[in-house]
Amino acid sequence: MDTLLAFKASLSNQPDVLAAWNTTTDFCSWPGISCSLKHKHRVTVLNLTSEGLAGTITPSIGNLTFLKILDLSQNNFHGQIPSSIGRLSRLQYLHLPKNSLHGELNANLKNCTSLKGINLSSNQLTGEIPAWVGGLSSLKSIMLMKNNFTGIIPASLNNLSALQEIALTFNQLEGSIPEGLGKITSLKLIELGANHLSGIIPTTFFNLSSLITFSVAQNKLHGTLPYDFGNHLPNLKNLLLDSNSFTGSLPASIVNATEMYELDLGSNNFTGRLPPEIGMLCPGLLVLGTNQLMAATDQDWEFMTFLTNCTDLRILDLRRNMFGGTLPSSVANLSTQLQLLWLGYNEISGRIPFGICNLVGLSELQLYINQFTGALPDCIGRLNLLEALHLNDNLLTGFLPSSLGNLTRLLGLFTYSNKFEGPLPTSLRNLQEITVASFSDNKLTGPLPKEIFNLSSLSYILDLSDNFFVGSLPSEVGSLTKLANLYISQNNLSGMLPSEQRNCQSLRALWLDHNSFSGSIPSSISKMRGLEELNLAKNTLSGVIPQEFGLMGGIKYLNLSHNNLSGHIPESFQNMSLLFLLDLSFNHLDGEVPSQGVFSNMSEIFFDGNLGLCGGISELHLPPCPPEAMGNGYRNHHARPKPWGMAIENTI
Repeated sequence: MDTLLAFKASLSNQPDVLAAWNTTTDFCSWPGISCSLKHKHRVTVLNLTSEGLAGTITPSIGNLTFLKILDLSQNNFHGQIPSSIGRLSRLQYLHLPKNSLHGELNANLKNCTSLKGINLSSNQLTGEIPAWVGGLSSLKSIMLMKNNFTGIIPASLNNLSALQEIALTFNQLEGSIPEGLGKITSLKLIELGANHLSGIIPTTFFNLSSLITFSVAQNKLHGTLPYDFGNHLPNLKNLLLDSNSFTGSLPASIVNATEMYELDLGSNNFTGRLPPEIGMLCPGLLVLGTNQLMAATDQDWEFMTFLTNCTDLRILDLRRNMFGGTLPSSVANLSTQLQLLWLGYNEISGRIPFGICNLVGLSELQLYINQFTGALPDCIGRLNLLEALHLNDNLLTGFLPSSLGNLTRLLGLFTYSNKFEGPLPTSLRNLQEITVASFSDNKLTGPLPKEIFNLSSLSYILDLSDNFFVGSLPSEVGSLTKLANLYISQNNLSGMLPSEQRNCQSLRALWLDHNSFSGSIPSSISKMRGLEELNLAKNTLSGVIPQEFGLMGGIKYLNLSHNNLSGHIPESFQNMSLLFLLDLSFNHLDGEVPSQGVFSNMSEIFFDGNLGLCGGISELHLPPCPPEAMGNGYRNHHARPKPWGMAIENTI
């Protein structure tokens, strides 16, 4: 009892579960405590998992010499694992995962010779995995993932003939995988991913008939898969080799691993055509993306036909390969349970098969950066579970179908860099959850639909640039109160800039350049205090630059060039401490250029084509400012940078 009360007293908090830990009751009935039936009042189990305990683990724990199970997982313990645990010679299971323990594995733990399972995952442990672990001959499970262990995987682990599970993922281990591990015939789970391991996978691992899970993802491994891969792995369900440097073709014998459910070979250098047999595995997850796999003919796509029999298929990732030719119509017969279909960044041509609309379980469809032609099937609206639709960088034509409005769960819509034409469908008003939408670089026409500006859920990007939109910027733009980036550059828009833009308090970037906006610049823009980029270049704006612009202390990029602005450069601009580019060239500005604040050392500053300017710092080479003097700038107009280019990943 004294040891247990000392454990309680060492905690920095006293959760309710320990309220019954007092001298008025038998400690063998306390929550989390079990005692031996043979040896009365000897504690054999201390299990307080997920009870919110905080503090250090008291060394007095070593007095519980009959303890078989110590489970303090998912609490808030910190400090080191006490060396006194090494006195627990009967201890079979040491479970301390999901705490904040640090330090190295104490050498006294080697005295716990009865240990069958050790789980110290998700802590902050450091140092090397000591060789003495290989002397704990009863070990069946070693779970040390998500720590900061360094060094090599000790070869002494090869001696653990009873080992069934070893998980060392998410550490800093290096060196090669010990060949002897592959000779432990009882192994069912091997997880060595997210380390710095190098070399090849020893061939012994391909003969482990008991193996269920094998993961070496995110390492520096290389080599090829043997021709008979799969022939001796009848129980393998999860094979994760992604994010390494494996090469060669995929062997057809992989089909013999008939229990496969999760197959991830992505982000390697596999080449050649996919064996059709891979479709006969019918995994739930098939990730082959970011390799150099290819297809050119209908026969090369035969694996897709086999996949149509796979009712459990949830994820199919073929992106970033060299798949070409036309997408086979058999894609329409894939499982309706399929959630992710990623075909982006390939060389697929032809029309998008109409039958793709049968895949009603899809939450994400990626077709970006291919050579798809023709119209987007109007039936696309049947995919009403879609959260992300990536169609960008193809050769698609025709109108955007109004059925897009049926995709009410959509978070991201990417149609940019195609040849879509006509107006934006007003049905887009139904996309009440959308956060990012890009329609840029198409041939869209007509006025900007007010409906799209009423989508208050837009929070990341709305890009309508590089089209042929006409008319004015609707006042409804002020409804985009959550939006961070608005791009409407290079259209045929005209009229006054609406003052309602001041409501866009979350806006970081506003690009309205290369249009025909007229009138004065609304001073209300200055109320968008989070604005970092403002581009109004190449319009027909007139009047003076609002003095209030100097209040936008976060502005970094300001381009008002190629307009009809007049008057002086506001002295308040000197307060824009973060400004790195200012382009006021080709207007009708006059008077003295400020020389204080950012004007004293800013290199990206452009005044060309303003014949009335004078003064400023000497590097501008402007004439001094006597009343009768008028200078002439000399610098060339600075080319505008792309607003966001490829900043968006094609995934949500």
